[in-house]
Parts: sequence; structure tokens; C-alpha cells
Amino acid sequence: MKKIQLAAILLTVLFTFPVSSAEPKFSEDGQNHLRANLRRLSLDVSSTSVSNAKAYQNSPNSSLSSDSEAVTKGVLDFILEYEMPNAQWNNSIFAEYGKTRLKNADGQTSSSETADKILLTTDYARKIWTYKDANVGPFASLGYQTEFTANDDAPRTKVIRGKGGLKLFNGTYIKELYAAGVIEEDLTYSDANTKYAYEIGIRAEYPLRDGVKFQLDSYYRDYIYFSRYQGTDFKYEFNFTSRMEVEVKDSFKIAPYIAYFQAQSREADVKGSNLMIGVSFGFSNLYDIF
Repeated sequence: MKKIQLAAILLTVLFTFPVSSAEPKFSEDGQNHLRANLRRLSLDVSSTSVSNAKAYQNSPNSSLSSDSEAVTKGVLDFILEYEMPNAQWNNSIFAEYGKTRLKNADGQTSSSETADKILLTTDYARKIWTYKDANVGPFASLGYQTEFTANDDAPRTKVIRGKGGLKLFNGTYIKELYAAGVIEEDLTYSDANTKYAYEIGIRAEYPLRDGVKFQLDSYYRDYIYFSRYQGTDFKYEFNFTSRMEVEVKDSFKIAPYIAYFQAQSREADVKGSNLMIGVSFGFSNLYDIF
């Protein structure tokens, strides 16, 4: 029931976020364009609270396994965008790594990692329709997710993930809105595990005034099939991040943010969650190559 409520909340956000009525702004000349989009290169400082950490001590996901006081992490979010008159092909890398002073579930204080993720993705979307200012069409993506180091006694995450579905993209406010079927080949443990899921997600931004904009990035993934039992596998994942980005000078930005991650493993009776409230200091820019 709670998973259905999470999905309903996200869907409500998806379809109530404002959509511009401007004319399409991409590929107006009918030519191909290549852009290097540095969405974020930042240092994030935050405080975080993790619930039910003891139940997730053996999880490969480090964000659920400890209770922390202060978090510092580096983030790289980069996309190489190749846009054609009737399609768009994106190749991206997302990486984050963080160390934290933390209070473990047993009450002891130590230093450990709290964020560790590397995600490489290639994504191809067709432009079949136009809804107001955005392109709409089918898409397919293939990604590989891993991490810099393993979390405690858990093995290093290694997941191949394919998605296919329908996407609205390149809008003035809604940058990406999608619903997709997901197939994963989880190679984290010695015996591979094939998983099926469905996923909905959104990435949007809304300018409040010159140099200040609100950003939203969220997804919900619900697993419906596993080829074998692995207790640490998630039944579902919900991720929500909102930022208020303020441009200080040129490409340098400061952004207060709230990030929330929630999941429940197959072996746990309770869900795990991680709430972060902090400030991000970083750079972002869009470079036209041709």
C-alpha cells in the first residue's frame, strides 16, 4: 500500500508541474548538434539521518547502512548530447563519492563512506510527437552501475540495466518525464540475478528569477520479478532530490538541497531511508561543440 502511495505522489508531481507553451526550441535549423552538458561538478556538504540502519548493515547500498552526523561528497554529472532533427542520443556519466563522520547503529562513532556510485548510461529517444514545447517519443537506454569501493562486508555493486518506454523531453520546464519497463542483470553476487521492474521518473526546473531556479529530480522503481532469492535485493526504490540553485558568478553555483532515498530489501521487515539536507557548491555549463 505504501509503495502505491509513493507512486501516486510522484505521478501527481509529474503531471502538475507547469509546462511551457512556447514553440520547440531544439533543432530549429534541421541540423545535427553535439553538446557537452556539464550538469554538475560539485562538493556537497550536508547532515543526514538514516532510519533502520541496523537492518541494512549487510546491504551493498551504503546510504542505508549507517547513521551520520556530517557528510561531504563530490558529484560529477555529465552528458554528451547528440541531437538530430528526429531523435536524440545521450551518453552520460554520473559519479558520487562521500566520506562522513557517522554514528553507527551500535552507537560508536567512526569515519566511513556514505555515498558511492558510478553510473554509465547510453540513451536513445525518438521525436515522434510534440506536446507544447517538448518532444515526445519512445526511448531505450542501457546502463552499467557500480561503485568505487565495496560497502563493508558486502560485495561491490555491479548491475547492467536496460530500460524501454515513453519519454517527454527537452521542455522548457520539464527536461525529462518518462515511464519505462526495466530489465536488470545483477552481477553483484557470484550467481547472477535477473530482475524485472517498472519505473517512472522526472527531471524538471523552474526559474524563480534571474540567476535562481528550482530543480527537481526523482524516480520510483518497483521490482516485480527476481530469477533467484537474494535477501539484500530491494523490492522497490524511491529517490527524490530538490534544489534551489543560485548562480553566484559565471558558471559557479550554490544550491541548498534536500535529498531523500527510501527502499526496502526482501529480507527486511522495515524500510530503510536516508534524508539529507545540505548545500552544494559547484559548476555547471552547456557547451555547444557543433
